[in-house]
Amino acid sequence: MKISTKGRYAVRVMLDLALHNTGEYVKVKQIAERQGISEKYLEQIISILNKGGCVKSVRGAQGGYRIARDPENFTVGQILRLTEGSLSPVACLDDEVNECDRCDTCETLDVWKDLKKAIDQVVDGVTIADLVERQQKRLDAMNYSI
Repeated sequence: MKISTKGRYAVRVMLDLALHNTGEYVKVKQIAERQGISEKYLEQIISILNKGGCVKSVRGAQGGYRIARDPENFTVGQILRLTEGSLSPVACLDDEVNECDRCDTCETLDVWKDLKKAIDQVVDGVTIADLVERQQKRLDAMNYSI
C-alpha cells in the first residue's frame, strides 16, 4: 500500500493549519507557499477536508481556511481515510463483513488482518497535535544545535 500525494499533502495541510491556528482564516496561497504545493491541487485537497469537517472555510477577501477543531481531535488515520479511502491491505477487509468466498479457507487472511491492525494502530495512534509537538521538538533541537 502506498499513500498518495493527496493523502500525504492532506496531513501536511492539517499540520500547517494547526501550527498557524490563531483563529484567523489562512489563505490557500499562504499554505501552498509554505508547503510547496500548487494552489490548484491544494484547493482540491482542502475541498475534501472541508466536506469531511476537518477545516472551516470563509469566502471573500478576508476568507480562507482554518482547522475545524482542536488538533488532538484529528488522527492521521482519519485524514488518510478521508482522502485515500480504505487503508486495508486487501479488498476483502474493506467491509465489516468479509464477503470473500475463500475467507473460511484462506491461509493468508490472518496475515492481512494483522497488517491492517498494525496500520490502523499506527495511523490512528498519531494526532495532528502529536505532529505539532514533534515539529516543535525538532525545531527546538535545531535551534539548540546551531
